Amino acid sequence: MQTDQFKYFAFISYNSKDQKWGKQLQRKLEHYRMPSTLCSQHGWSRKPINPVFFAPTDIQPGGLSEELQERLRASRNLIVICSPNSAQSEWVGKEIEFFHQLGRTKNIHFFIVDGVPHSGNPETECFNPVIDQLGLPEILGANIHERIYRWPWLNRERAYAQLISKLLGVEFDAIWQRHRRILVQKTLAWTLGVIAIIVALTLTWKANQPFNAEIRLSEASVHNDYLPPLCDAVVTITFDNETKTDTIRKIDSAIVFTNMPHRYLNKPVHINVVCPNYLETDTTLPLGKMVTIPIQREPSVYGNIRILLRNPMKEKTYPGAEVLVEGRAVTADDSGYVKLTVPLEEQRETYHITSSKPFIDDSIVMPLSPDAVIVVQ
Repeated sequence: MQTDQFKYFAFISYNSKDQKWGKQLQRKLEHYRMPSTLCSQHGWSRKPINPVFFAPTDIQPGGLSEELQERLRASRNLIVICSPNSAQSEWVGKEIEFFHQLGRTKNIHFFIVDGVPHSGNPETECFNPVIDQLGLPEILGANIHERIYRWPWLNRERAYAQLISKLLGVEFDAIWQRHRRILVQKTLAWTLGVIAIIVALTLTWKANQPFNAEIRLSEASVHNDYLPPLCDAVVTITFDNETKTDTIRKIDSAIVFTNMPHRYLNKPVHINVVCPNYLETDTTLPLGKMVTIPIQREPSVYGNIRILLRNPMKEKTYPGAEVLVEGRAVTADDSGYVKLTVPLEEQRETYHITSSKPFIDDSIVMPLSPDAVIVVQ
């Protein structure tokens, strides 16, 4: 497309207030990749609109110096960024006029970024008055604000495609259909990427939130309905240098340790359980959101019977005496003590006791004190 006659494919004429549009347009044109089929048909490279002259990258804007005139002569096309700013710019008008005098009027293209074409109002008019003075043909221009689609960014991209098709002299649809398809694919990929990032961040955030650990107790020993139920079990969790303690009042209730650091989830922590009439449990377990700790009764509390047969008035004990404890026959030892160990599943809070000896009381209430006595009359 470009011959050795022209150093630049296009020259961008603009007012300094529209500089951002000039830079963006230069970048869009120079990096635009053409469809490979069109490149093959026309003998283009994949980036045929290159290079594009934009004054800030080469020389400072100003009057039409000899250097600037040389740039215009070396440019195949002139692209005018149209806005009320450029419409009132003397230098934009001079660049259009000079390019017209070169005999390349058909190669003047207009890219409208602001204002209203042919409005006649200096505050809104986007075409420089030199266009009418020179009697240039009817001008349409690629307008980024033309409302073809619902989304402004898509209308802007359509305007870029319009300008490119005019610069290259090809059908608009040959450029736009592919361009729009690529935009949709990129937008979809970008949207899915953003969604994936949001989901990943959300999952990461949730995964690192503090958690609540619910602690329950289960009775690992043989259950016995005749013994009092568990009560007031003190549970202590220790991790690093921090300790948390709470009390479970009943076997079927639970305690919740709130706001546990996430780094301890499913990690081993030290747990201690102390409960009346039960063996102390001291263990290390993985700390989950629900933890059940097995505990066992202390069998000696209600199962170890040691009681002295004694007549306090006579200060007499009864070695060898025969006694029935809840139907179990026991013989007092040489010191007069009745000693018996009852299996856990058969233990009671109170044991009935009988003998040929007359007792003041006929029952034993557990647990016993170390100096427990059965008074014999």
